[in-house]
Amino acid sequence: MQRPARSHKYNEPVSDSLQKVLDHLQLYEHPLLAFSARENNGVIEVLIDLKGAPVPVHTYVFPIHPRDLDHPQFAWHLQHQLYDALHDYFIEMFTRTPQDSSIKRGPMRGGEGNEES
Repeated sequence: MQRPARSHKYNEPVSDSLQKVLDHLQLYEHPLLAFSARENNGVIEVLIDLKGAPVPVHTYVFPIHPRDLDHPQFAWHLQHQLYDALHDYFIEMFTRTPQDSSIKRGPMRGGEGNEES
């Protein structure tokens, strides 16, 4: 399977911290998602993209805190952050929810919310 392109320019020097994150991200393979990393103003960011999305979907980006990069359990911290980010990313993909004020709400089914009950 083809690995996602790294998010740095060809022949651009890569910091040890960025390389550490890139190396760990290569341990993850997902049929729907591509993982990459970049350094942005001295901060390491992980990027999550939806592969072959039939509709435009944003790239989810989250920073890796320097204390996590230096932590002895870095791999566990990265996995924890990645899994939390996946939850957030998929929630952000909703185009409509029951809480949207633009949706006209009809009566609830099964007597839920029925004040006459």
